[in-house]
Amino acid sequence: MTEHAELAAEREERLRMIRDSAASLVPRDGGLNRVRRQRFQAPGIDRDAWAEVCAMGWPGLRLAEDEGGSGLGMAEYAALLEELGRGLLPEPLIEASLVAPLLPAAERDALLAGDRLILPAGLGFESANLPVLRDGQLHGEVAHVALGATADAWLVACEQDLAPGLALVRRNAQGLTVTQEPTQDGGHLARLRFAGTPAEPVANQPAALDEATVACAAYLVGLMDAAFERTREYLGVRRQFGREIGSFQSLQHRMVDLKLQIELARAIVGEAASALDAGAPATRVQRLVSTAKVRAADAAMLVTRQAIQLHGGIGYTDEADIGLFLRRAMVLLNHHGSLAFHRQRYIDLLHAEVA
Repeated sequence: MTEHAELAAEREERLRMIRDSAASLVPRDGGLNRVRRQRFQAPGIDRDAWAEVCAMGWPGLRLAEDEGGSGLGMAEYAALLEELGRGLLPEPLIEASLVAPLLPAAERDALLAGDRLILPAGLGFESANLPVLRDGQLHGEVAHVALGATADAWLVACEQDLAPGLALVRRNAQGLTVTQEPTQDGGHLARLRFAGTPAEPVANQPAALDEATVACAAYLVGLMDAAFERTREYLGVRRQFGREIGSFQSLQHRMVDLKLQIELARAIVGEAASALDAGAPATRVQRLVSTAKVRAADAAMLVTRQAIQLHGGIGYTDEADIGLFLRRAMVLLNHHGSLAFHRQRYIDLLHAEVA
């Protein structure tokens, strides 16, 4: 076996092990009982499940080993998120992974160990009207914090000395008000209001927003693939006119079209992950990342909507699990950069390349 073939085999084995590690939280039988139990329930996160996520080392999968992580590549991270998307994992893994490399060592260790859940607030591509850090106190607010009310602390994007900065705010801080609005998938978005809230400045570092975006796109690929498989199985058992409806040619054509959308999304997500791992030029990476997010989000909405239609009337009821996939896709649609943002970024980068 050549060296190249050996490396490829090692990579495939590593990806297989990563996918297999998700089995404890994503049942092989596709059961969504845990997801259903957690919907619209306070505090909004299953701490036992989160402890298992941390025990698996997933929040530190991309961190260097000397920082307490696994030092694995973006391809492995995307493979994990695709598998977790199949089971609609509700825990905020992508968000915790985003803040892990930005935290002071003690806070990072607490996050990785599962002792403290720290989530980002206002840390994104389209952050605007950020709170202001002045004399160790925060003033202002941050909205749309995914599962924000579940956190023990937040890493808040803010303005500090007229420049972008980061600050750590703890849950019991004075002058902090946390409100939340439910989302379609049973989670929530939190709004954090700061009125002279004590905050600890954190050394400002570039956040890996593109990595979080690819992870979100990979999750959407797993989500839509699972919805497709459930629909394919349903068409194979539902009978009309004396035969399975999956044998009807018109439905077969629709399913083929959906499968093509899934595979196209998976391919572009894989290309974006490979570009990040290879250290490709920033403009190429950003263009691929934006393409992956738009392709995955559009395809996920198409596949999950079609899946509900193909289930017939029962697909529109809350009791049918197939509807959970659409609801989750709707919530993730504009996470880690809206589709409008990523489309515009792609256009701007393309214009800059040909100018």
